Amino acid sequence: MTIHGSFLPLARFGSDGVSVPRIAIVGRGFSGLMTAIALLRRVRTPFELQLFDPHPDISGGQALAGAQLGEILNSRVRDLSVADDDVDDFDTWLRGNASFRNAVSAAIPGFRQIFVPKGMFSDYAYQRFSDALALRHDVSIRVRSELVLSIARRGDGRFAVATGEGPAQTCDIVVLATGYGTMRAGSSPPPEMPGARPVRARRLAPCPHIVLLGTGVRVVDRLFQLRDGGYAGRITLLSAHGFLPRSHTRFAADPMELEGEIPHRLPEIVRFLRQACRTAEENGQNWQSVMNAFRKQARSLWRDLPAAEKRRFNRHLRAIYDSHRNRLPEPHYLRLMRELSTGGTVLRKGWAGSFSDDGVTVRWPGEAREDFVAASTVIDCRCAAPDLTAPPLSALLQDGLAMPDELGLGLLVNAHGEVLVGDQATANLYAVGPLGLGSLPDIDLVPEIVSQAYAAAGLVARTCTALASTG
Repeated sequence: MTIHGSFLPLARFGSDGVSVPRIAIVGRGFSGLMTAIALLRRVRTPFELQLFDPHPDISGGQALAGAQLGEILNSRVRDLSVADDDVDDFDTWLRGNASFRNAVSAAIPGFRQIFVPKGMFSDYAYQRFSDALALRHDVSIRVRSELVLSIARRGDGRFAVATGEGPAQTCDIVVLATGYGTMRAGSSPPPEMPGARPVRARRLAPCPHIVLLGTGVRVVDRLFQLRDGGYAGRITLLSAHGFLPRSHTRFAADPMELEGEIPHRLPEIVRFLRQACRTAEENGQNWQSVMNAFRKQARSLWRDLPAAEKRRFNRHLRAIYDSHRNRLPEPHYLRLMRELSTGGTVLRKGWAGSFSDDGVTVRWPGEAREDFVAASTVIDCRCAAPDLTAPPLSALLQDGLAMPDELGLGLLVNAHGEVLVGDQATANLYAVGPLGLGSLPDIDLVPEIVSQAYAAAGLVARTCTALASTG
């Protein structure tokens, strides 16, 4: 479900003539839509909301709404509620969807344990946005299909948000929710899957070889799309680390109680986790329960790690960690294993260089020179860190309103979404979602984004109340 253009006319003053705060959300992917939902539910005073994104639609995020038919989210329904006060809200929504309920009747009376298509979750997120908006007759919203080029602090403490189309908009509060970054001016909107170039079905028939760059969940999705679309040629999965997503358990793996205190140094943490996983499986439990328990403490452990150990983790262990946290539904994992066992799809470890539709240059482990791997199509499914030199992030960094995290993976933020400069929060400037991945482990996952969006909305609510009291 999508909406286009502008709706609910903007007025800088409320119906009683009193000035109301203006809030800008930059990005209308899931992080932006989730932030809008949280603001509508938590900010009790009237406000205006401007939603900036070059894409003309509100759709729950390009990775969700643009998903190919059959793409399944790799989180269970029980972990995908956008309501912070009702963990079963998504399950309730699904049970109210007659067509889905009839199609998955075996799951009645509830769907908490199952995995659903990305498009279904997109519809749910948009519906909850619409529901929240329908209850707020004191809120006006404008959808702006423009690329934000700069965000600057004005002399009165508010922000000037410039797009290059008309005068800059004056906003009291700005929330950055651009996912993994923003496009540069003049670039085309990304395709339906971030980082991937679409493959045309008419080109597949004569193609003997396709290379997919990366080995995360996006690669598995694209692999299955190719096979389901009738492509029977060779496929190479090329990755610098070669770690494929692991499998979810058949039924939800609840976090288990970990024995002993988790160490605070990286080598000891790794040894602790390995031993905990071995012990769990020896006792008839599973390593997924260990990882789910560890993730609950990962944020505090990450905060206490020295910068050198964070960089070491990012170089050597992040790919392993990601393969264990971004897991596949068991049927998808088994299908992936069958695909690899046939030899038609191979996994190779190597560092990809430049690539085109003719192939890709690769440096293999232990070799100094680059090799060229011929391919009829190369699809980049990797997830790159935000480009901090692109607008509007570059302007914020240059003006000292934001700073990179220690690893340069994004902006320095806290759990409430506040953008930090050192230990100090930049007043009324927030970043929600993957922009903070270098500061907050797992902030690219739905439950963590939901939690951060509501935390940010709580702080925004205080600001709006204060602004309303001062007139």
